[in-house]
Amino acid sequence: MIGGLTSFQGKGSDWGENLLNSVASNTLRHLFTQCDQLEVKVSCHPSSKLLQGSIDSFNMSGKGLVIRKAFRTEEMWFETDAVAIDFSSALKGKITLKQPTQAIAQVKLLEEDINQAFKAQLVRKRLENLTAPTLTELSGGDPVSFTDINLTLLPNNQIQIDAKADLGQAGVIPVSLTCTLGVERRRRLLYKNVTFQADNVPKEHQVVSEKLTEVLGDILNNMVDLDRFNLDGVKMRINRLETQGKTLVFSGYAQINHIPRQG
Repeated sequence: MIGGLTSFQGKGSDWGENLLNSVASNTLRHLFTQCDQLEVKVSCHPSSKLLQGSIDSFNMSGKGLVIRKAFRTEEMWFETDAVAIDFSSALKGKITLKQPTQAIAQVKLLEEDINQAFKAQLVRKRLENLTAPTLTELSGGDPVSFTDINLTLLPNNQIQIDAKADLGQAGVIPVSLTCTLGVERRRRLLYKNVTFQADNVPKEHQVVSEKLTEVLGDILNNMVDLDRFNLDGVKMRINRLETQGKTLVFSGYAQINHIPRQG
């Protein structure tokens, strides 16, 4: 091993950086159910700093990354600050941080992938078989489920959501709303200024549908909290979001305490 490290010093940065790139790529790929493309780049100048475990930056970019079998990101990118690692751990196929580090990050979600996420079990269980008094009063006592949810991205961080509310014996009522996406405390996604879209609902259902719209808005506002989705050892925060055509773009940062062991 000592001979190998001595040889490494004479070969420049390629050997060490390639080793770390390979180990980091393998580690990160295991965090995703599916991965269309993943590129990792470690920067370290001069290369001799690698032996002390000192890295200038660590960059990852990926496409078609699927998290927990259900949540697809079109693109994900992050770059860390300077990182201190245990270089000997890399020789064993692992990346071990000596101290926490931060990274700036950007995530892009396609409209079609957001709609697919609404079908995930983790999301459906917060939208189906609801028994809150405000809902059962409308259904005559039966549990209520919001189904067939379709989200449309609009300019200026606005979205439109169309859905159906299954009221059991009281029937199925269409629901339609527009709102503006925002962020609270850098971790919770907000659906602000929820507005009932009466033109998208038959006149005979509008009174009930408007009440259901208010309830759906409240449910959505309590659904997306990043602390529920953090990877092992990583705390994520959002600084900014923006709708760009059929893409929703999140920019933010991550506090990395240790390299995640699981997705």
